[in-house]
Amino acid sequence: MIKGILGMKLGMSQIFNENGDIIPVTLIQVGPCHVIQKKVKDRDGYDALQLGLVEKKESRVSKPDKGHQAKAGKGFFYNLREVGCDDLTAVEVGQEIKAAEVFAKGEKIKITGISKGKGFASVIRRHGFGGLPASHGSLILNETGSIGTTTSPGKVIKGKKMPGHLGCRQVTVKGLKVVDILEEKNLIAIKGAVPGSKGQLVILKKQEV
Repeated sequence: MIKGILGMKLGMSQIFNENGDIIPVTLIQVGPCHVIQKKVKDRDGYDALQLGLVEKKESRVSKPDKGHQAKAGKGFFYNLREVGCDDLTAVEVGQEIKAAEVFAKGEKIKITGISKGKGFASVIRRHGFGGLPASHGSLILNETGSIGTTTSPGKVIKGKKMPGHLGCRQVTVKGLKVVDILEEKNLIAIKGAVPGSKGQLVILKKQEV
């Protein structure tokens, strides 16, 4: 059983269920993905499949990548990621993997992506601080406040929540429900929001109970 697939986030939309209720969904273009390599436990220490997504011109592929991906005979790809697989004997190198072969409608899955980068942010936006008093003539509102620790230990403790870069980090969201799978268009509709911006690579995996 293949435990995951690669996709590109297209954006959010909405669909109606059988009761006429609106469900907010994220549409993801899931492949079709091709198996580039099989990782075998005897040789690599674990069982997995390396999948390729989004075709790439041969002229833009480096020599090592060209030699690696050419073995599958399915062209060259921008995105190569690994997903787990219980039975490697049922999958061949170069085989096309579709969403309907991995997931079922109504199934709960987890999705990994790179969150949107939001630049430099204060502690109020980044960590949810309350800010300083906003009355009695105070002119300092959106700031951190004291970060010291008096004489002992007399330094800023490592890991102190401070202003800094927000977003642009790997995020995994669990418990997302598969609302629908459109096989003819290679689309999958996921209930709710998915990490990342439009056009971003996301990895959809089965959620272990």
